[in-house]
Formats: sequence, structure tokens, C-alpha cells
Amino acid sequence: MGKIIAIVNQKGGVGKTTTAVNLSAALTDLGKKVLLCDFDPQANATSGMGVDKRKIKYSSYDVTINGVSIESAIVQTKFGDVLPSSADLAGAGVELIGSDDREHQLKAALSTVKDLYDVIFIDCPPSLELLTLNALCAADGILVPVQCEYYALEGLSDLMATLRTVKRKLNPKLEIFCVVLTMYDGRTNFSAQVAQEVRRHFPGKVLTSVVPRNVRLAEAPSHGLPVTVYDKYSRGATAYRDMAEEVAKKL
Repeated sequence: MGKIIAIVNQKGGVGKTTTAVNLSAALTDLGKKVLLCDFDPQANATSGMGVDKRKIKYSSYDVTINGVSIESAIVQTKFGDVLPSSADLAGAGVELIGSDDREHQLKAALSTVKDLYDVIFIDCPPSLELLTLNALCAADGILVPVQCEYYALEGLSDLMATLRTVKRKLNPKLEIFCVVLTMYDGRTNFSAQVAQEVRRHFPGKVLTSVVPRNVRLAEAPSHGLPVTVYDKYSRGATAYRDMAEEVAKKL
């Protein structure tokens, strides 16, 4: 049975989607069967995996709100399977409010395909509202990208409080799967200090691999490619391949 991992941090710009896309592609290269569920209305993970948002028939919105079967919405790519997102998802939080069992709509959808994959990643929106709550209820664990910058730990206390509440009331099995350090600048003492602080806060959970600041990582999404394909010799590609090896062992 596959593991469902929600990639979550309510802060924007910390590398959630970058990690979702490149880790999915790198694990696929290792022979793992991967599904990337794009649950962010911006749909950046969808386009980052090379899927044209304008040409999809169904999205994660249709699966969770309209009862469309997840099998008919999944798109196969060279880099792993994708449950694409669309702008319609932006209103899903409001539509779900009146639903019975509103926190478990995504879990119900993913449960029908969970056994087909080694891992299912959920790329969450940068907030702690109902879409993210659905992801946390569906997940076995969370992957938390943390930016190596001054405000890195700001807001993580809110995330941990939400995690504890969900674990206590809705999903007792939910755990921190791992923490990933992103935008690491090895030229500065500051990045090293932030990394040390994050490791102190999350003992045993922070991956050894760190994601550096890298131009190729920033360029790859505009080409609809993971960095491991766009420039496989770049520092960003190397970092995500190393990360995939670590994650594969944890799986």
C-alpha cells in the first residue's frame, strides 16, 4: 500500500511546488510509482509536470466536488502520474463547507488508487484552510519545506498546532514524514545557522539533502520540465536526486 504525503507550509514561496514536482520526477527515475496530486488552485505543479492546464478534461476539483472518478482525471507523464488542478479549485473551500464529512473528500478519492502507487504527494495551497485540511486528513505524513531565511520558523508553530489538532480529532495516524531545507546558500553563515535551528526544532526529521538556491531550478517550470530533465547536471537536480534516495529509504 502506498504512502500519502502532504507537502505543506502555509507560508508561500518556500519551495512546496518545486519540491513536489522535482521529488516526484526523481523518485519516478528511481523506479517508484508516483502520483502527484495538485491541490493548489494556482495549478503550478500541474504545469511543472508538463501538463497543459487548458487541455485537461477533469481536475482535482471535479474529483472532490463533482464526484468524478479519480481514474478518469489522472494524467500520465514521463515524470510520474498527475492529478491536475484548475482555477475552479479556488472556490472549492466554500463549496465544501456544506458537505457531509467535508474534511475527508480528498481521502475518499485517493483511497481508490492508493494501492497502485508507492507514494502519493499532495501539493497544498499556501494556507491552513479547508483544502489543506482535506490533504492533512488524507495523508499518512507531511513533508514540510522550510526556507533557509530569517523568518523560516515563523508560522511553523501554527502549522504544528494544526497538525496536533488534526491528529487528535480527525487523523490519528498523521505524522511528520520529513522536513526539507530549501533555498540554502552555502556561502553564508546564516543559512547554516537556520539549518541548525530547524534541526534542533525537528530532531531526526530533517533530511540531510538540502535544496540550494539555483537558477536552473527557477527556470525549469517555465519549460514544463522537472529540473532533473531540464538540466540534469545542475546543483538543483543533484539535490533532488539525493533527496529522492533519502525519501525512498524512508518509504
